[in-house]
Amino acid sequence: QVHLVESGGGLVQPGGSLRLSCAASGVTRVINPMGWYRQAPGKERELVASSSSGGSTNYADSVKGRFTISRDNAKATVDLQMNSLQPEDTAVYYCYARALDVDVTWRDYWGQGTQVTVSS
Repeated sequence: QVHLVESGGGLVQPGGSLRLSCAASGVTRVINPMGWYRQAPGKERELVASSSSGGSTNYADSVKGRFTISRDNAKATVDLQMNSLQPEDTAVYYCYARALDVDVTWRDYWGQGTQVTVSS
């Protein structure tokens, strides 16, 4: 079982920056990958960025060059630095982790979500 807790959302003006953080707790064998999804009103949830335990990263085309994901395996945390934010980045952002639990079963876990609003 993995519990994910997010922090760092809020209201920011266009062009501004925010940093999201997510901490995983619980007992598990491996967490891979760990990352962030977002869901805007009326839209499907989409991948923003993910990081493997080995350090490889994956970004949505819409955020490449603006967002940076960083992961600390020892602390079981993943952060998302978001720069040059635009109104279209407004969404609820969810931390995500895929974990190999102690019963040797892979499961998907989600945080409760944190609102990011980009508006002037």
